[in-house]
Amino acid sequence: MTLDPNDAGDKKPAREEASVKVPAKYHKKKDKKDEYLSEEDFELKQQLELYVEHVQDADLSLKTRALESIRQEIQTATRSMASVPKPVKFLHPHYGTLKSHYEKMSDSDAKELMADILSVLAMTMSAEGERESLKYRLLGSYGDIGPWGHEYVRNLAVELAQEYWQIEVDTPINDLMYLKQQIVAFHMKHNAEPEAVDLLIELTHLEDLDLLMRNLDSANYKRTCSYLLSSANYLAEPDDMVIFENVYRIYRQFKQYESALFIALRLDNLVYVRKIFMSCDDLLRKKQLCYILAHHCKTFELDEFMCSEEDLEGLQFIIGNNKLIEGYLTLARDIDVMEPKTPGDIYKTHLLDDRAVAGATALSSKQSLAATFVNAFVNAGFGQDKLMTGPSEASGDSSTSWLLKNKGLGKASAAASLGMIMLWDVEIGLAQIDKYFHSHDKHVVAGALLAVGIVNCNVKNEHDPALAILTEYVVKEDPCIRVGAIIGLGLAYAGSQRYQVFEQLRPILVEDTNASLDVISFTVITLGLVFLGSCNDEIDWAIRFSLKNRSKSELGKPIARLLPLGLGLLYLGKQDRVGDTAAEVSRTFGERMRRYIDITLLSCAYAGTGNVLKVQDFLGECAEHLEMGGTYQGPAVLGIAMVAMAEELGLEMALRSLEHLLQYGEQNIRGVVPLALGLLRISNPKVSVTNTLDRLSRDSNKGVVMAAVFSLGLVGAGTNNARIARILHNLSSTYCKESDVLFCVRIAQGLVHLGKGLLTLSPYHSERFLFSQTALAGLIVTLHACLDMKALILGEYHYLLYFLSLAMMPRMLMTVDENLKPLSVPVRVGQAVDVVGQPGRRKTITGFRNYSTPVLFSAGDKAELATDKYIPLSPFLEGFVILKENPEYKADH
Repeated sequence: MTLDPNDAGDKKPAREEASVKVPAKYHKKKDKKDEYLSEEDFELKQQLELYVEHVQDADLSLKTRALESIRQEIQTATRSMASVPKPVKFLHPHYGTLKSHYEKMSDSDAKELMADILSVLAMTMSAEGERESLKYRLLGSYGDIGPWGHEYVRNLAVELAQEYWQIEVDTPINDLMYLKQQIVAFHMKHNAEPEAVDLLIELTHLEDLDLLMRNLDSANYKRTCSYLLSSANYLAEPDDMVIFENVYRIYRQFKQYESALFIALRLDNLVYVRKIFMSCDDLLRKKQLCYILAHHCKTFELDEFMCSEEDLEGLQFIIGNNKLIEGYLTLARDIDVMEPKTPGDIYKTHLLDDRAVAGATALSSKQSLAATFVNAFVNAGFGQDKLMTGPSEASGDSSTSWLLKNKGLGKASAAASLGMIMLWDVEIGLAQIDKYFHSHDKHVVAGALLAVGIVNCNVKNEHDPALAILTEYVVKEDPCIRVGAIIGLGLAYAGSQRYQVFEQLRPILVEDTNASLDVISFTVITLGLVFLGSCNDEIDWAIRFSLKNRSKSELGKPIARLLPLGLGLLYLGKQDRVGDTAAEVSRTFGERMRRYIDITLLSCAYAGTGNVLKVQDFLGECAEHLEMGGTYQGPAVLGIAMVAMAEELGLEMALRSLEHLLQYGEQNIRGVVPLALGLLRISNPKVSVTNTLDRLSRDSNKGVVMAAVFSLGLVGAGTNNARIARILHNLSSTYCKESDVLFCVRIAQGLVHLGKGLLTLSPYHSERFLFSQTALAGLIVTLHACLDMKALILGEYHYLLYFLSLAMMPRMLMTVDENLKPLSVPVRVGQAVDVVGQPGRRKTITGFRNYSTPVLFSAGDKAELATDKYIPLSPFLEGFVILKENPEYKADH
């Protein structure tokens, strides 16, 4: 047992001169039980027995000297990490004697010193549950507890917590609180920050975390913040928010603005973001802050109070994510994947049997549409392909010839695919799309409008071209063109809270009585995307007004399921703030529609929170027997995944629950479970989930098969996973004569090779500390459309797949120098290891490989610089990271 972490362990310090040698008359021969003792230990035992006799003497001065000697013996004793100090062990038989004598002593300094000693002895000698160590500590002196050692302080902390929870409400606890302050101060000083945090959380329910602030310094604040953030994952709302608030204050106190920005984004508090920019006076660090905001796809407007006027434009350019396409193409060139790929390259048609090839030929119309999406997904962001931008031998214009191979709304998806190919490249992309606006085919024009939104997805251009182009077409009479423009606005301004968009779309919901259900539905989705998580009352009223004015027959149509989803996006991640809206909706609609809307709202409001109680509520909904015509269990199954995807433990528990739903759930639930599995492991192909989806892809129910096939694409999205690619290749032969399933297989194949393996659909980034609301919203819209895949994705609304563009981001690390030019440096990339609370400088990654930047990440990967020459400005090495030269670095000659 260790009492002091600063002890040497082996080397025994010399005793103080105050110690008294045992007189000859007290010398005794060793008993049998003492034969194992060395001469030195035997002498120490005799000496301690003498001190015990002197403590009981009537002479106060002799008593005091004896107590001082015992104190010195205990505090200076040597011991190993696994043994009790020898003075404490030798005093064990006398503990009862000392306790009895203490009760007879009159009040004096000697009695307080006796209480201090009894408190230490009680650590190993008192009966279980008596808390005598704490009792005598409170009766003793109010001196420093540090000299008694670490184990003693830890024991006091345990008994203090036990005592705190058993005292009555009105009992004075000043002594306990003073002792708490001493314990916290000791822990913070002696590298035991986790123990100090645990004590405060247990005793005060986070009400006294200010005590930490008074004991922080440059040596311990990082470990303290790291443990606080780790603890927040196990606390319910609003306690976790209190943790984040305190960590934010600590980081700002120590001028760690980049780390503070991550906390502000976790809190979704733009006021805190503004304060960080106003506090930071280093231009280079402000640029890194802008890169972090861009990586999170967070819209934020700077002003002259946050930066100088000459720097404003450059910083806003970075926040707008305008550097993204440059870094993405640099990564692609470094890995040498710039060569365009065709759908045939993905399908590996040369390996298909004759039966599959013949089936693909017979179903050419639907397969042309599938090839459009596959081509768009695979070549996303590369600016070139062989179907839409490459020349054809006959006409010299490949895009025209490919458009003619599609029919009706297929032309809209084909034209929109050009936006996916030109993803994030606003200037060149809009120039390429412009030619389609002159087409006489309304579907081509609608696709071009949709392409404008896709190109501007997660990118904010200073000239705002999307708003200028799309608002002109919102008021057109043709529903197809209006839908293209409305969805384009939603994709281009997702999460921006641009009021101009609401001004353009408000008349459709409130005044336009002739608007089709398609136009109304996509208007609601667009407003939900633009004002994502804002809880805007005006938007809420407009959407609810539109919902109330829908007839029962309209609400029964498949596309109407987007109406409550748009309202839910307005409260994405805002938890109980959705309560009033849900209550208002409950008073308006019938039972079936009410339950569908309530579950959709709750699943969105608690998405990404890990709230266990809500997961249990959704499981309860799934346990009910569904009456004919009810559809609310679909959003409930998705809600389990949306809520539980926040942290790894809850995610694993959700996977087990979904397995049970597969076994015991009704048929309509089994058709949604694969989609939930895909969301939980999106772009992260774990073997267990892949095996489950592989099994379900051969189910007897066609709906389950299509959902499982699509989810295989989600799980392997952007990973080029060979096993999933092989499974899908085999399924293309198995279902070669079933057009609907084969269409899903093709889409899944395109997703697996998304961006030729450079992109991810996972909304989480920065070592899963943050999730992008816009990315999650894009996934939710697509998955809700898949709840009725036959009517929506396989019907007229296949362009809903383009909402996935909101979630597409490169899985890369791009390092730049102080001039923002690419800088190649060596890095180590491996699987992240949780080292929170562990002593020393532990390795944070395992199984690492050495690379030079730019680097492509896999799921769960973490990077570390392999050189001390540079210092990264971001605490997380993901996305764009600015490196500055280390002034203390010395080249090794």
